[in-house]
Amino acid sequence: MTQLILEQMLNGLQFGLMLFLLAAGLTLVFGIMDMVNLSHGSLYMGGAYFGAAAAEASGSFLLGMAAAMLGMAAVGVILEILLLRRLYQRDHLAQVLATFALILIANDAVRMIWGPQPLLLNPPAALAGPVELFGFIYPAYRLLIIGVGLAVAIFLYLLVSHTRAGMWVRAGAANRAMAEALGVNVRQLFTVIFALGAALAAAAGVLLGPLLAVQVGMGENILILAFVVIVIGGIGSIRGALVGSLLVGIVDTLGRALLPTLLRATTSPEVAAHLGPALASIMIYLLMAGMLFWRPQGLFPARS
Repeated sequence: MTQLILEQMLNGLQFGLMLFLLAAGLTLVFGIMDMVNLSHGSLYMGGAYFGAAAAEASGSFLLGMAAAMLGMAAVGVILEILLLRRLYQRDHLAQVLATFALILIANDAVRMIWGPQPLLLNPPAALAGPVELFGFIYPAYRLLIIGVGLAVAIFLYLLVSHTRAGMWVRAGAANRAMAEALGVNVRQLFTVIFALGAALAAAAGVLLGPLLAVQVGMGENILILAFVVIVIGGIGSIRGALVGSLLVGIVDTLGRALLPTLLRATTSPEVAAHLGPALASIMIYLLMAGMLFWRPQGLFPARS
């Protein structure tokens, strides 16, 4: 049981860090510009497709990821300049409707370019096998995902907390009007942030591609979890996005692994197999509901 818990904790850490790559850009966009962007999951999906196509053409997983990040960053810049800037002064309902339309457009665009069938994205050959870790066997590729996620978290922490650009980001998240009055070009800053968020979403799509299916609509479900993360962590907070992602990842993974085992003691194996994952999903939203009740601003709100 101890080995199972440790293994699932690592799986939860890996999943949480991938959620962080999505939530980091999303929370900054929402926190600084007060922009509800439902199309962020489409950037994740686009990154997975870009990466799978580039990796197949080049034969290199690393080149596939680089192509996906650069390609989706460019898409993010174009999208922000041509469309999203026109929505900044609109209410949240208009933003939701417009960005939901982008989801439909992105799904149809992917079907037109790559077809309706899922694409295959293989992990690097050197990391396809398992390694021995703490006395048990664990997939080497999942360790790579954990390492990349931690490296990105450290990079974003240093960027936001110890650079002038990060100071502008924190100022814009805390009080946009004051930041603009002090000479910060928030519009240009937002374009850069949106491109960075799109690149991180693409990286998450490529890294999760070998574990999950690269298919049309793959961004919608994970987008819901990203919004749960920023509600728990606090809108506009990178630290909150990291902590919220780890909480959601660990609760979801441990719940799916342990609840069926615990339910088998009182119910049939068939009921436990179906009820356990459902209860695990409910636990995530119970966590969010509890946070909204006890601390509605989130764990680490940017505007505290």
